[in-house]
Amino acid sequence: MPTQTAAQKRAQARAEYDAFLAGCPSRQLLDRISDKWVALILAALGRDGPDHHAEPQVMRYSELSRRLAGVSQKMLTQTLRSLERDGLVTRTVTPSVPVTVTYELTDLGLSLHRLTYGIKVWAEAHMDEVHANRERYDAAVDR
Repeated sequence: MPTQTAAQKRAQARAEYDAFLAGCPSRQLLDRISDKWVALILAALGRDGPDHHAEPQVMRYSELSRRLAGVSQKMLTQTLRSLERDGLVTRTVTPSVPVTVTYELTDLGLSLHRLTYGIKVWAEAHMDEVHANRERYDAAVDR
């Protein structure tokens, strides 16, 4: 078997990723990005420009906390750390009094934002239909 470079090994591994397989590492990533707080943080940190292309938005921790009603400080901190670790968000600390900490989507995060933002918009647009379907289903099951 010929020797492979690190880049060749990574390319081969990428070609072999299949989230339908139990041991595929992409499943872990799917778990992370399907979390509601991840989707909402990505939506908050991206804004649609005039040409409907998402642009990163810089936000302070306190702004994010206010924007995401119901998120606990612990959950917001953990989620932001995981997004930073995955390279989806950058954290910038500005030495001032008090210290300013801001978050912004990376290019990788912005590419994911484009997908998750569409899901958020879809959910908002179709919630009435989902509620009606749930009521019909529950009424039929209760008979």
